[in-house]
Amino acid sequence: MLKVLLIDDEALVRSGVRLILESGPGIEVVAQAGDGAGVLDLLHRHHPDVVLTDIQMPGVDGLEVTRLVTAEPDPPAVLVLTTFDLDEYVHTALRHGATGFLIKDTPPRELVKAVHVVGGGEAMLSPAITRRLPAHFATGGGAVAARTRLAPLTPREREVAVAVGQGSSNAEIARALGVSEATVKVHLGRVMAKTGATNRTQVAILIHDAGLT
Repeated sequence: MLKVLLIDDEALVRSGVRLILESGPGIEVVAQAGDGAGVLDLLHRHHPDVVLTDIQMPGVDGLEVTRLVTAEPDPPAVLVLTTFDLDEYVHTALRHGATGFLIKDTPPRELVKAVHVVGGGEAMLSPAITRRLPAHFATGGGAVAARTRLAPLTPREREVAVAVGQGSSNAEIARALGVSEATVKVHLGRVMAKTGATNRTQVAILIHDAGLT
């Protein structure tokens, strides 16, 4: 059972999202909040697997929620759900360590799927956002720094990192490389340790920064 902490300043939205999530298998909304002011207390009390948060909220907004949550030891996945897909929000949320970013017009079935995906350690981005990532992150002066961070990787670790940057799941990478999913997870763990990335979304950003997709 995946435990979800739901943060949105609109009570009606919270009620609707909770109904959608709990109508699917294996999801329980363990706590709700109208903004992120008490997010760390809620984390420590309820130990959610996924934090599902809006961005624009009074007080502590979703970007700060993402930063606070991902700074915790062994943090839950953060899935951002918002009406705003402005590039500045997307990029800041992903830089802070968000694992997923969805727009509120996402169909209910896709929302349930997204919670399962990020709860399982994978990344989940709206297709429109995914299409814009390479154009944004592969430009600017970060390419040299990104390649420097990737330099310590072994050839196999680099293969895994590039596959993550292309949006492949662990299962897809395992099939392509002829190895087990457990082996892919080991390689991905080493990629994150060597590059300083905190999750697979940040690995993908690093690959895009380096211009490798």
